[in-house]
Amino acid sequence: MNKLEQLKKVTTIVSDTGEIEEIKTYLPTDATTNPSLILAASNKPEYQFLIEEAIQSGLKTKQTGSTLIAFIIDKLFVNFGLEILKIIPGRVSTEIDAHLSFDTEKSIKKARYLIALYEEAGIQRNRILIKLASTWEGIKAAKQLEKEGIHCNMTLLFSLEQAVACAEAKATLISPFVGRILDWYKKQEKKDSYSPTEDPGVVSVTTIYNYYKKMGYKTQVMGASFRNTDEILELAGCDLLTITPKLLAELQNLEGPLKRKLDPKTAKKTISDLIILDEQSFRWHLNENAMATEKLSEGIRVFAKDSLKLRKLIEQKIK
Repeated sequence: MNKLEQLKKVTTIVSDTGEIEEIKTYLPTDATTNPSLILAASNKPEYQFLIEEAIQSGLKTKQTGSTLIAFIIDKLFVNFGLEILKIIPGRVSTEIDAHLSFDTEKSIKKARYLIALYEEAGIQRNRILIKLASTWEGIKAAKQLEKEGIHCNMTLLFSLEQAVACAEAKATLISPFVGRILDWYKKQEKKDSYSPTEDPGVVSVTTIYNYYKKMGYKTQVMGASFRNTDEILELAGCDLLTITPKLLAELQNLEGPLKRKLDPKTAKKTISDLIILDEQSFRWHLNENAMATEKLSEGIRVFAKDSLKLRKLIEQKIK
């Protein structure tokens, strides 16, 4: 078996793309999307029918202005999700607008609305993960949504404290960003590369995974945002890994035995101090972690920027 086939035996593979045809190629269990991925896919001819359907659905509601555009974008995200769910056996992640990252109540309202759109299309909520930024407000939203049976994928996560707060909120899973952590340290420490075992992103996810299993949290860990296959292979055994089509192809072409690196039994033997957080301590620890603070803010800005680009694309098509 190639490395991808072996990896599937110890980790749930999730496709990190909005490209439906690429999802068909690698047959992952789950799939994740975000505004940047949807924007990229929306510029391709083969997905124009999803945009047109969203626009026509919006026009039928008789809404106008910003309310109409917001509906169309929500419907577009759901349309992509519906197409993806035709292919995969598991769940698709649909992201809340990054502009709501610091608004708990509006995040909850938007999540309920997206779930309602999926349910109107005949999809049960257990096949949907709502993606929320791992801000204090996003985590509070997840806590309420999980009580309602709306499962959450906490994204833009860069620190153990964020991970602990998400687990305490009983979020379904977290998506720590391996590659973006690596990017920050390479720039900060002026290094071209790290060995796989010393990769800061790999170390971060390993620490989070071990802590979760040690403490008995049910929240799952899904490593995300990879820069190379070495990072992925070093996290073999993680609950889930969301991987771009490019890296899935590279894994498919790699031969040789794969060693499981993360394991619940080993994790339970690690030594960890219990971390107790309230809002004040959460914000303090995040503030003290320059990497996590900068990458969280940067990620929110990037997703918000791409959401605005998508909005302009829809406005042009309506005109």
